[in-house]
Amino acid sequence: MTASISPQIINYDEHQNIKSVQKQEFLRGLKDAIPIMLGFIPFALVLGASAVGAGFKWYELSFLTTTNLAGGSEFTVVSLWNNPLNIPLIVAMATLVNSRHIIMGATFSLLLKGIPKKKALALLFVMIDESWALAIADAQKSGKSALNVPYYLGVAFLLCLTWIVFTSAGAYFAPLIGDLKQYGMDMAFTAVFLVLLKGMWRGIRPAVPWLVSLISAGVCYHLFAGAWHVAVGAVMGVITAFVMADNGEN
Repeated sequence: MTASISPQIINYDEHQNIKSVQKQEFLRGLKDAIPIMLGFIPFALVLGASAVGAGFKWYELSFLTTTNLAGGSEFTVVSLWNNPLNIPLIVAMATLVNSRHIIMGATFSLLLKGIPKKKALALLFVMIDESWALAIADAQKSGKSALNVPYYLGVAFLLCLTWIVFTSAGAYFAPLIGDLKQYGMDMAFTAVFLVLLKGMWRGIRPAVPWLVSLISAGVCYHLFAGAWHVAVGAVMGVITAFVMADNGEN
């Protein structure tokens, strides 16, 4: 007589295996995010100290960084936070700075196919530049066309938490910190982006939309005042990507 195996036991074992794999991928995301996290810390402290100089309380900045999760636009808000406040201008400039998320979201949406809308929106909320870049690079490396959700959440969790905590700390301890820009610590993000770009490089053709975006933004930056170069760069990159896709080149 052969012993029968309960379907409930099999389902339980499968469930445990899935949970184990998800945990491993989440931890892998945390591990991959650590070098970038270290680059976040000085830049976050700079934002915190700058915000206090503009009149923010540490808890007000904490609310901003928790609900916005976009460092570039937060620096824009802080730089424009003067008396008298021009709220429409601040909102418009922050929106322009965040317009790069148009091209980022268009690329990221390819990995979100099949994911329920509510879950996809929650994942997009924590789509910062670095979590986006690492998730895209991971998908390319594995050869999969779907988002590795546990890995992505591991990256996003550590980076977003680091940004929120250290911007708040920078604001809270601003009188003790002083001006960190004099030490060149505001260059941390630039170094992080260069590392991310190196890891995502797949040849000149896939990079064409980004190069067009870079050149367009650079030209606009020198011709027009304000943050218009951000929007122009994003729009030109999207247009180039669509044209290349229609021509079968990308």
